[in-house]
Amino acid sequence: MLVVRSKVRLHCDRIVCTDIPSRTSSSPTPTTEDISATTTTMMSGAIRRTAQRLASVDWSSPVFKGDHELSAMVASFRAWTAQADAMAEKFSAPPAPIDFAAAKKSVRDVALVEALEKMYRSAKPPAETYEWSAEDQAKKAQLVEDAKAGMAFTQEMIEDTEKEIVYMRLNRTTREMSVNDMKEIYPDIAEEVEKEIENREWFKDTLNK
Repeated sequence: MLVVRSKVRLHCDRIVCTDIPSRTSSSPTPTTEDISATTTTMMSGAIRRTAQRLASVDWSSPVFKGDHELSAMVASFRAWTAQADAMAEKFSAPPAPIDFAAAKKSVRDVALVEALEKMYRSAKPPAETYEWSAEDQAKKAQLVEDAKAGMAFTQEMIEDTEKEIVYMRLNRTTREMSVNDMKEIYPDIAEEVEKEIENREWFKDTLNK
């Protein structure tokens, strides 16, 4: 669960930070049309790159089906990626310019339309920039490292469990197996039995004590 959350969040944060250009004091003030086109291009590009990165993820992997909570999170995230694809398609091109001439013909109050047109063309809102703080970067990097450590531990447990399964299959308990063979195969149980005998705990593991 930490791998999905941290990678996705890390990828999203990297996309936002690298895709939004910074402004300097010498940069010309953008117009409304420039901001609209730039924002559209940035959004569609970032969403498209996110979708391309996630397209290589094997969602059918057992790691995403570990428990109900993780499965629900994966389903929710996949729904978000589908929405991102739809947004990338929707914002793949800049929006069409406003047809103020047609509005003047259809609206009775022409002065109102002219005032709105003047305000639209003269408006020069500042571009919004986002800077990923070093503190947040460090937190995300630590999450990734913790996830890697947890993944390595889990992989080690999987390998040990697979070896244990193979060992138990090769040493099935049968009617022909002797007590000495059982002691050799299951030393922990043999040691526990010896202690019970020494302590005269004859009925320790029985149902009717």
